Amino acid sequence: MNTILITGGCGYIGSHTAIDLLEKGFNVISIDNLSRSKTFIADRIREISGKQFHNYRVDCRDLVKMRNIIDQHGKIDGIIHFAAFKSVGESVVKPLVYYENNINSTLNMLRIADEFHIPNFVFSSSCSVYGNTAQQPVKEDAPMATPESPYGWTKLISEQMIAAHAPNVQTKFIALRYFNPVGAHHGGRIGEIPYSEPENLVPNITQTAIGKKKGFTIFGTDYPTRDGSCIRDYVHVMDIAAAHTAALQYQLSGQQQVPFDVFNLGSGRGVTVLELIRAFERSTGVSLPFEIGPRRQGDVVAIYANTEKAMQSLHWHPTRSIEEMMHSAWTWEQTMQRESI
Repeated sequence: MNTILITGGCGYIGSHTAIDLLEKGFNVISIDNLSRSKTFIADRIREISGKQFHNYRVDCRDLVKMRNIIDQHGKIDGIIHFAAFKSVGESVVKPLVYYENNINSTLNMLRIADEFHIPNFVFSSSCSVYGNTAQQPVKEDAPMATPESPYGWTKLISEQMIAAHAPNVQTKFIALRYFNPVGAHHGGRIGEIPYSEPENLVPNITQTAIGKKKGFTIFGTDYPTRDGSCIRDYVHVMDIAAAHTAALQYQLSGQQQVPFDVFNLGSGRGVTVLELIRAFERSTGVSLPFEIGPRRQGDVVAIYANTEKAMQSLHWHPTRSIEEMMHSAWTWEQTMQRESI
């Protein structure tokens, strides 16, 4: 049984990935300081998977504590590094917090992988590294534009650190560039827990639908798109989770031939903000009140993925529709309301 260390294992994507790994026979060690998650998530992971799961409440920036955890467990076959702050808007207001947290945690995980000879490393990256690119759909070799937010810069800088480090060590590295993960586990037991006021579109939609919010704002309908709203590539969080398992299996099987590789994770098609709202209304029967606001700093006009590389090399492809994504997010929102999460 391969043992995988996940940082941010109680976060949104980390928790879903932990379940996918456990259900596919991996042993999982989680490190999450719970600054952006809840203590009950570890219990839910055990409940859903039926497997042992423990989270160490430790900050990845604390190298001494990180080393102690690895020493306790012995051989680690791979790392998936999720732990990071991820709010675009917050990063614009608090850029130094994002640079300090996201970059230093990645730097420490690279040190851990090197010191303990951990052979495989999957990094949680983002399509934000492409900036406001003109190439659509975006391929992994697209020329990098300037990231539109400090959050995007932290992901790009982290990738640059990995790319510089990888040729000098035995560890194989993969960066998975997510587009827009949405939805929740089909059982409605875990999902995205908004940190303070929700910034992402889907939590705003579901909180409005259930009555926590009176409405929400669409930031700009004057973009050069088919209905004036921004275009994004939405992909179900469980499809994203499966891609991490696939990336590790690709590494463990010896198929990765280069020190550092990157893969896009998306649905491969662009959906406008207004189209996503209509998909929620169709899948739930709930009408949504919203207003139109000005463009938001840090938002790119349109971005969606070319996912051919992940499909060919990792044998991964997304399986869930926009309606399934929105319905699962709605089920999770109802769970949070019912359980006062």
